[in-house]
Amino acid sequence: MSRKRKKELSMGKIREIFRLALQCGISSREIGKVCGVSHSTVQDYLKRSKQTGLNHEKIKAMDDQALREALKRPGTSEKSSKPVYPMPDWTYIHQELKKKGVTLQLLWEEYKEQHVDGYQSSQFTEHYRRWKSKLKISMRQTHKAGEKMFVDYAGQTIPIRNRSTGKIHEVQIFVAVLGSSNYTFSEATVDQGLENWINSHIHAYEYFDGVARVTVPDNLKSGINKPCWYEPEINRTYQDMAAHYGTVIIPARVRKPKDKAKVEVGVQVVERWILARLRNRTFFSLYELNAAIKEFLEALNNKPFQKLEGCRRSAHENLDRPALMSLPQEVYELACWKKAAVNIDYHIDVNGHYYSVPYEFRNGPKLDVRCTQKIIEVFHNNRRIASHLRDDSKGRHSTIKEHMPKSHQKYLEWSPSRIIKWAGTIGQHVAQMVEMVMANRRYPEQGYRACMGIIRLAKRYNEQRLEAACRRALIIGGYSYGSVCSILEKGLDQQPLPDQPKSKDIAHDNIRGEHYF
Repeated sequence: MSRKRKKELSMGKIREIFRLALQCGISSREIGKVCGVSHSTVQDYLKRSKQTGLNHEKIKAMDDQALREALKRPGTSEKSSKPVYPMPDWTYIHQELKKKGVTLQLLWEEYKEQHVDGYQSSQFTEHYRRWKSKLKISMRQTHKAGEKMFVDYAGQTIPIRNRSTGKIHEVQIFVAVLGSSNYTFSEATVDQGLENWINSHIHAYEYFDGVARVTVPDNLKSGINKPCWYEPEINRTYQDMAAHYGTVIIPARVRKPKDKAKVEVGVQVVERWILARLRNRTFFSLYELNAAIKEFLEALNNKPFQKLEGCRRSAHENLDRPALMSLPQEVYELACWKKAAVNIDYHIDVNGHYYSVPYEFRNGPKLDVRCTQKIIEVFHNNRRIASHLRDDSKGRHSTIKEHMPKSHQKYLEWSPSRIIKWAGTIGQHVAQMVEMVMANRRYPEQGYRACMGIIRLAKRYNEQRLEAACRRALIIGGYSYGSVCSILEKGLDQQPLPDQPKSKDIAHDNIRGEHYF
């Protein structure tokens, strides 16, 4: 036991344990399933946080190192009280158990108030279990109101025809079902990509006017990187969205359709009630198709149940909606996560644009980058170290002055003079080229990456060809890595130079010379 307690979890997993427990109110056993750890480990971390006075807001504000230090003192073990087994009463009790907060103990106490000489608690529970065992296996799961939302794509697609070309595109059908009321949402999307997957979840939450505590997806690649029952690896963007809405992602087990029987039935109902009715219609846009789906979706949710009173909508109003968590004030903005290494110029590459980070991180590990439509945020140990307005222009730099060192000679191993000197070992024109590249940047450091690329071309070709290519690039005014690379690829360095070459002594207002550095 002592050896197991010494093994610490990753900070990402520890943070997820605290989020699920302190924000979402999920039980230790459910958290253990989601995070791939034992429930006793979950309880141990929760006891540590309680002992040190940590709450969800304090944990969110701390970086990984501070949180690790705060959790060093182990908490004392406490005997957990036995769970109270919920007890519905046959058909009525089975329905009552779906309501939030209703348990078998409560229903048994109400039963005893009316029948003093009735069954005792253990007998009452045993009789209910016998009754419940006669139900179909897929119906034995009891879904609490507002507890779970099941999501999946239908196997059937719908064609959309391009008015101009007549080309057909098969679109996907997203389906979401609430566990207790069977209230259903559906919409068409262009594909099953991550952006559409996230947006469909957002639309479902808005349609349901609230968020279920648990979201149960199939093991779709857009949402689940690694399908595993014991430790599923959830896509970082999907996890980010879940944290924004306060829900928990618990994927269904691979090849276990009964884990998501609700949505399996929901998909079947959508295919028969909606898609089958649209089979002979021609659609020319996604908007037109979704308008038709919405019309039939309203009819489906208002359709009376066959064996129960009411319909999906009334069940939603009475059961799920009061128990759902409130929608956040702001809609989630799609954010993609990626890893990025810091170059010697203390910039990271995000889709061809270069963003600065504090220069202290230039020799460190890869950083986490969160990309939205407007903002690029950079994190180290879950602490944001840089934030930039997004700029999709290729090859350009976004540099914050505070990220630069006060003295390049004092703090950086690399400097403009060193790069020029290194280039000079290959040839005079290579040195002149890298000097021009840095001179045409607002800060010399913004040209480091291009200069290193030019120097490394000597390995792919040879030093003589690189020197000749730089000489030609200087003559034609192509002061960039791309120009030198193009000359070498096309073999222009082996062709005669232009008839009117420019002077070897390059005159430019921004050239400061090696002595400047």
